[in-house]
This record gives sequence, C-alpha cells and structure tokens, in this order.
Amino acid sequence: MKPMIALLAAALALSAVLGGCAKEPDNAVEKAVENTKDALDVRDHEKLKDAGEEAKDAVKDAADGVKDEVKDAAPKSN
Repeated sequence: MKPMIALLAAALALSAVLGGCAKEPDNAVEKAVENTKDALDVRDHEKLKDAGEEAKDAVKDAADGVKDEVKDAAPKSN
C-alpha cells in the first residue's frame, strides 16, 4: 500500500509542477493559432511542448491507475 501512496504523491507533485508552467492563450484567435501550429508541428520549442504534453498525459494516466487500484483494494461492504 505504501508504494501506491508514494506513486500518487509523486504524480500529484509532478502535475502541480507541470501545470504551473503552462501559458494558456488569452482569446479564441490565439487558441486557434496555437492549435494550428500544434497540428502542423511548427510551434516554438515544439519538442519541449510535446514532451510536456506527453508527461501531463502520463501523470493523468498514472493517477487514474492509482485510483482504480485503490478502489479495487478497498474492502467491499454489503
């Protein structure tokens, strides 16, 4: 049980760090331009941004996996 708690704590810490680094576009036009550049792989620092997005997805998947494991490990009541 302790390794799962440590994994969850690490996932939450990593997501907090990565979430604080993201700059969101201010309006719809900036969002459209950013999405178009993302689709064409021409954003500034594209590889770094892609790595951040992949890390974000991995943390989310890990957190979901931990939630599922905790739910499965919880004693079932009738």
